[in-house]
Amino acid sequence: MDDTAPTFDWVDFWAGLGSFVATWQVPFKVLFILVGAVILNWALRITIRRVVDRVVNGAKKRHRVDDTQALIASPLAAARIVQRTRALGTVFNSAITAIISIIVLLLLVSIVFPNATGAFAIVSAAIGAGLGFGAQNIVKDVLNGIFMVAEDQLGVGDIADLGEATGTVEEVGLRVTKVRSVDGTLWFVRNGEILRVGNFSHDWARVIIDLPAPYTADVAAIQEKLLQTANTMANSAAWRSKIIEKPEIWGIESVTAEAIVIRLVMKARPSEQWAVARELRLRLKLALDEIDVNLPALNRVVIDNRETTGKTTANPVSMKTKPLPTAEKDSDE
Repeated sequence: MDDTAPTFDWVDFWAGLGSFVATWQVPFKVLFILVGAVILNWALRITIRRVVDRVVNGAKKRHRVDDTQALIASPLAAARIVQRTRALGTVFNSAITAIISIIVLLLLVSIVFPNATGAFAIVSAAIGAGLGFGAQNIVKDVLNGIFMVAEDQLGVGDIADLGEATGTVEEVGLRVTKVRSVDGTLWFVRNGEILRVGNFSHDWARVIIDLPAPYTADVAAIQEKLLQTANTMANSAAWRSKIIEKPEIWGIESVTAEAIVIRLVMKARPSEQWAVARELRLRLKLALDEIDVNLPALNRVVIDNRETTGKTTANPVSMKTKPLPTAEKDSDE
């Protein structure tokens, strides 16, 4: 009796494996492409996130701050780099996902329908020509979004006016920019519909206070008090980091029969102008109370802002004055 074990037939094994692979090669290729696309997308997103985090953390570390809001009080260039880097990271993530998805779709079609390459090219050309007119808005959105970020028009964290929506930019995508308004509404603005961008967080901001004073008041004394109050605020520990330059009195903005409008200006850090303006108004009010200056009714004051806004404000108060009544002559003359 022969007790030798049967030898393993490697020829049959490889032949069976080759037959199995040949039978299931299409599903294997599809699975390989999908898994490869997911891994590639994940790896590129991780790389972009690490680069963004490195730039952001490097800026924070250099200026010894813990968050981006505190970084605003540091040199403006560092805060701008952080906001622009985050916006670029968001756009690159969206672009990578879109490019990989298109490539995977083309590869899957070529694998599943290998003999329909020519027909697919013709059909895709016809569909592309048909959808070209409808997809032009999408192309416009994508290109406008890329140019907005590349030209540093806005970044994540900026406070911007996009026309219909004004608020804090939360995300800049390839097609849509998300803006959170002050009341909490999240606006989705198509990049192609953005015709202008007003950025309140770029470089610096200016606080403008137009304060009406009584016509009969001592203008020089009021201006001196206003400037003194503003300088005291600018030099205080709580507001020194938020104010860039010394406050200035620009002089008399307008004159009416009831009031003289005095303009006070102050340069502030970006996104801090509203807090500075609120505090400054409070201090100016208390300062005027100290010198017994009562402000006239605001509904009787007309401020001409054509110089700054480009609009003409109608004046409901007649600028003409009536002649003074003549004194009656004594009856004996």
